[in-house]
Amino acid sequence: MQKLKLEYYPPIQGEFSLKKLNFLFVFQVNCPGCFMYGIPLVDSLYKDFGEQISFLGLSTAFEDFDLNTAENTNKLISSGEMIGETQKAFSTQGTSKYPIEIAFPIAMDRFADHTFDLKSAAEDICLSNPNFSYWPEFEKNELRKRVTDYLKSQVCIPLTFTLNQMRGTPTFILFNKRYEILRHYFGHQEASNLSNELAEMLSANN
Repeated sequence: MQKLKLEYYPPIQGEFSLKKLNFLFVFQVNCPGCFMYGIPLVDSLYKDFGEQISFLGLSTAFEDFDLNTAENTNKLISSGEMIGETQKAFSTQGTSKYPIEIAFPIAMDRFADHTFDLKSAAEDICLSNPNFSYWPEFEKNELRKRVTDYLKSQVCIPLTFTLNQMRGTPTFILFNKRYEILRHYFGHQEASNLSNELAEMLSANN
C-alpha cells in the first residue's frame, strides 16, 4: 500500500495530530476551484467528522510561485483576502472577501532547501510506481536519471506535492496512522459521496 510522504512547516492555523483516520486537503491560494468547491467541501466534512478524523489543509505551490505563498495563505486565513485568479473569479460574483471562515487546521507545504536529498527523493518517486521493483536495472536507472533531472530543473520543489506525485489541486487524501493512503481524489468531488465514504470507513475502523 502506498504511503503518504507528508512534509509541512509549523501550522499557520490549528494543530494536526495523527489519528486512525486522517484527511489531507491540498490546495493553492491561486486556484479558484479550490475556493469554490474544495474549501466549502472540507469545511463541511470537518464540521461533521472533526471529532473522529484529523484534518489538515495544506497550502502548496507547483506554479505561480509569486502568488502561492505562505504570506498570501496567512492573509486568506486572517482576513479572507484572496489573490490572483481566485480573486478575479469571486469578483465576478461581487465578492471581495472569501465568505467562508476556514475552521480546519492549515499548514504550508515544505519546500526543498540546500539539505534536500535529490537522490533519495527521486527514488521515492520511482517507487511510487507499483511495478518499478520488477523493472530491469537499466530501465530503473534511466527513470531515476529522468526524475533527478526533472527535480534539478525545478525553480521550487514543494515536497508533499512532488514526492506524492499529485496531479494538481484540489487534491484530497485519506490515510491511516501508518500514513498508508486509503483513498486519493483529485478535482471536484460530490460532498455526499465523500461524506458517505468517511462514515463507512469510520464504521469499519471501530
